[in-house]
Amino acid sequence: MLLAMLSSCAVGPDFVTPSAPAVSHYANGSDPIVTTSAAGTAQRFEPGAAVAADWWRLFNSEKLGTIVKEAIADNPGLEAAQASLRESQDSLRAGYGIFYPEIEADAGATRQKYSPVQQGQLAPARIFNLFTLSGTINYMLDLWGGERRTVEGLAAQVDVQRATERATYLTLSANIVNTIIAKAAYGAEIEATRQLIDLQKEQVRLGEVQAQAGLVPYSNVLSLRAQLASYEATIPQLEQKQTQADDLLATLAGRTPAEWRPPDISLADLTLPSDLPVSLPSDLVHQRPDILVAEATAHAASANIGVATAAMLPSITLSGSYGTQNTSMSNLFSANGNFWGIGANLTAPLFEGGTLWFRRKAAIDNYQQTMALYRQTVLGAFAQVADTLRGLEHDAMILQAQDEALRDAEEALHLVQANYEAGLARYLDVLNADAQYHQAKINELEAITVRYQDTVALFTALGGGWWNAEKPAASAGDRQDD
Repeated sequence: MLLAMLSSCAVGPDFVTPSAPAVSHYANGSDPIVTTSAAGTAQRFEPGAAVAADWWRLFNSEKLGTIVKEAIADNPGLEAAQASLRESQDSLRAGYGIFYPEIEADAGATRQKYSPVQQGQLAPARIFNLFTLSGTINYMLDLWGGERRTVEGLAAQVDVQRATERATYLTLSANIVNTIIAKAAYGAEIEATRQLIDLQKEQVRLGEVQAQAGLVPYSNVLSLRAQLASYEATIPQLEQKQTQADDLLATLAGRTPAEWRPPDISLADLTLPSDLPVSLPSDLVHQRPDILVAEATAHAASANIGVATAAMLPSITLSGSYGTQNTSMSNLFSANGNFWGIGANLTAPLFEGGTLWFRRKAAIDNYQQTMALYRQTVLGAFAQVADTLRGLEHDAMILQAQDEALRDAEEALHLVQANYEAGLARYLDVLNADAQYHQAKINELEAITVRYQDTVALFTALGGGWWNAEKPAASAGDRQDD
């Protein structure tokens, strides 16, 4: 009964999951409810709505879903995270063995020469065979719960690796979607820039004609050529970025760029999600993988305090052995060769030069560090969500302004074309207006791209919705331990 009472306690602090910040929204003042309507879409934020595990499907692109599926299936980084999770689970299962007795069997056969002279006897020496069969059992009483704290720490490491796998999964899916969006934007910018180059070439041709006629100085032609060269230089830069996006997608999919090329996706193939879920602040701390990693790391550090404390206290080991010996195999199991023994061993550290004391102090310091890092991670997560919400609001305003600039440039182009047809404007004026229109189009494409990518950033900031995944589709790391 005394041992049962002692074994029910465990030294060191019991870890308690920290509470979420006592706030009801993320941004200063209040969170936005709906963004400005831009490019025909106003994004609405739905507090408390469920975040889909396959959130990329909200962009309504079958090609996008196919690429994400292939990359998740073959990505080496995700495979490594899953293997690390399995390793931590096996280490936990191995740690449970400390709660069971250690049982060993031993069998031996030796040939010996015995000399009675060593015992002060004058009898002649003799040679004989000795056969031994024995078993031993040892059990260390976990009086102070140090072993239980060790297993608790191993379980916390499993939580760390499980959250790390989820973080890897989330980062992978976000990188894929962002890269696809960027690749589509590069393609659209290349097309718009080539149209702009064609217009600039026409301006250069007209400028040369006017310079030869003495209507304009030749310096005007040089300025037009310099602008043309500047436009042409952007094409290789955009094509290089497009190639890098293809190579990155191949790498994320676990392939080499030479053996895999993703399907082409244009911005027109993507649909901007209009209804965006926003997790409640009280739920975010239980959903973000980086917060869960920080929490589990703090839990492991808390358990280490108990382990270090138990090392400073006495320990008791119970042991027993039973066996038989004889000089012949036929008589090995005879009663006169049996031997046995039982006992208990008490070990207590008396002087370690401060090692055990300061080892415990170091464990406490490490726990305080992990808790501070946990709070820092939570603050960063809340700030990221707030930044993304405000960012989407500002993205819509910027895109609305770019849309207005594009419409104005288009209207100005139509007016100049009408004046040209009426003989009131020069053809060079038409080209200039057309160039301004295409430049406004490029600016709009950039604003659209940022809005798409900030939408991806919101899903990432909320944790990616892994907790809403269907059980059959859950990754290996989400399975419960045996």
